[in-house]
Amino acid sequence: MRLSDFIVASREPILAEWEAFARTLAPPSSSMDITALRDHANEMLTVIAADLTTPQDKHEQAEKSKGNAPAVDEKTAAEKHGADRAESGFTTDQMVSEYRALRASVIRLWRKARGEIAPTDLEDLTRFNEAIDQALAEGIARFTQDLDQSKEMFLAILGHDLRTPLAAVMMSAEFMLETQELREPHLTLTQRISRSSKRMNQMIGALLDFTRSRLGGGIPIVRAEMNMGKVAHDVVDEIAAAHPDRAIKVDARGELKGEWDCPRVSQVLTNLIGNALEHGSSGAHVTVDVHGDDKEVTIAIHNQGAAIPTDQLKGIFNPMKRTATTGNTGFDGSSGNLGLGLYIAERIVHAHKGRIEVESAEERGTTFTVHLPRRGEPDTGSR
Repeated sequence: MRLSDFIVASREPILAEWEAFARTLAPPSSSMDITALRDHANEMLTVIAADLTTPQDKHEQAEKSKGNAPAVDEKTAAEKHGADRAESGFTTDQMVSEYRALRASVIRLWRKARGEIAPTDLEDLTRFNEAIDQALAEGIARFTQDLDQSKEMFLAILGHDLRTPLAAVMMSAEFMLETQELREPHLTLTQRISRSSKRMNQMIGALLDFTRSRLGGGIPIVRAEMNMGKVAHDVVDEIAAAHPDRAIKVDARGELKGEWDCPRVSQVLTNLIGNALEHGSSGAHVTVDVHGDDKEVTIAIHNQGAAIPTDQLKGIFNPMKRTATTGNTGFDGSSGNLGLGLYIAERIVHAHKGRIEVESAEERGTTFTVHLPRRGEPDTGSR
């Protein structure tokens, strides 16, 4: 009996073994629908059995071994299974274990029924393993996609819900300070509460920007006429007031008017200047060079200090990535210790159809250069 015929004839014993194993993997809090999951396994066995009887050339075999089976319009049984397992709280290891168990059950039961091995059995086993690997690839891809989306959604909800109690803390601290009736040590403590809650609010804003961009919405911008030189000076003045011991120099020249999102551009500058203060040498000044030409405005933020390792430069704008440079670690940027500052800055610049470049060397220091087109591209999409 060929393997495809055996799978069709022995479907129930195979599913019974698989179900028994699947039950041992169920998380304690899982309300697993065994009937639905048996249906997924049953569909997978049907697909595998049909695949074993379908002619396949060497190119198709090679593609399938890489997980590149022909695309289908509808969700496959393996994808449905991966989605349900993600919803049920399974881990990737548990998902892989299920396919390993399904593979082992089919082969063991078939060999027991088959007895002696025939030359065609090797071909059947190869085709069967390819089909199982394809199903595993489909299931894991959907499982990972759903799991990642649920994590991003959780972060978005968490960030949104944290703002309400934090707003109460901020308003209460500000009200107490405005009364001008506090005496030491209560005045210092309340000022500390106010500063810390503002930093927390900035961190939550960064978290919401991060989740919005990851969920596919991007970071929204609203363009309006503004002067980049003025914005750069305003941001530097604000940061310098909080860090009177650090020198930040601004050089703005050329045509600096254009259409950008002022609050978002300020956020980019705050993140990049904060990064320069955090990782630059405490005794060296930070420079902000703003230059406008006919097409764009460039903003170069430079600091002296330890260079960013070469192997980290390529992924410097990846979310949650922290550089290994050492310097003044006392600065809490707009995204605090989340490691989102550079990622969000790059996303905002990208939303403006611009780009950020970075150069870093021990002798020259580190420079982040922002290129922003002066005007946005016309919207040619339908409304």
